[in-house]
Amino acid sequence: MAGFDERILNGMGVLSAIVDTGSFAGAGDMLDMSQSGVSRSIARLEGRLGVRLLERTTRSVTLTDEGRRLYEQVMPLLAALEEAATTATQGATAVRGRLRVNVDPFFSRLVLGPRLGAFIEDYPELRVELVTRDQLGDMIADGFDLAVRFGHPRPSSLVARKLLETRILTVAAPSYLKRRGRPLQPSDLESDTHACIRYRDPETGHPFEWEFHRGRKKITVDVAGRLTVNDVGTMHSVCVAGHAIAQVMEFGVEQMLADSRLVELFPDWPDDRFPLYALYPSRHHVPAKVRTFLDFIASLAASDGKPAGRKAREAAR
Repeated sequence: MAGFDERILNGMGVLSAIVDTGSFAGAGDMLDMSQSGVSRSIARLEGRLGVRLLERTTRSVTLTDEGRRLYEQVMPLLAALEEAATTATQGATAVRGRLRVNVDPFFSRLVLGPRLGAFIEDYPELRVELVTRDQLGDMIADGFDLAVRFGHPRPSSLVARKLLETRILTVAAPSYLKRRGRPLQPSDLESDTHACIRYRDPETGHPFEWEFHRGRKKITVDVAGRLTVNDVGTMHSVCVAGHAIAQVMEFGVEQMLADSRLVELFPDWPDDRFPLYALYPSRHHVPAKVRTFLDFIASLAASDGKPAGRKAREAAR
């Protein structure tokens, strides 16, 4: 017997219609096929299987023994296949199943974690698996539905949706400035007078360069300092403690600036920006669970990405 293929599946659908209606004509009406088309489909199925499935007379159509055994074995499978197809179709509109998300640890801790419980309660048929990683890795091979990452996406087939852009600030604690003095321009950071914290890029493994942007002008400074970190929270705490100067995202330090735990050193170099992106495999047939979570994190990013002064003004309304 030949292997299973689409012709056998189609033929089984025609056979089922014949059994349900009791005739070739009735099956044709059910399937919107001509009676001769029904007959040809059954003939092809019998030819593929090498057995006779139906006994035909001028008054009736009945299953042969082989046809009955096939029908009884295959129909539950066809019903299960139809149910699976229906379930998959519902997945395009119903927020259900497992959602696996790759998230930047800083965004997860600062923004997503405090709000995630409410999202999960809103969708009782959804199971969320949240994996915090420093690197994106191979999103498809690792089985992720969605990723939320800081930085410009590398070229790939993934769909990238920008959620926000945050300024990069050069900051220090008042205690540091009292002890070492305030640098007047970015080039002062090359001097041994100052200590700077380097932050390691998780994608390349190398520390980020210290850049300064003003309009179209950009300069790079080879800063002095002996400490390199790969965790944003550690960088913040070391800087607030007064050990060194740091370049940080404005996103996440607004309150530290507002209550003067940190001081922005070069407000006249305001144009260095760093983005946050959501990444997902395809813009075609995006499952409802992915669309819904994407809208959720986009709303969080839009709210938390506002400058501290703007947040305060809106809260006072």
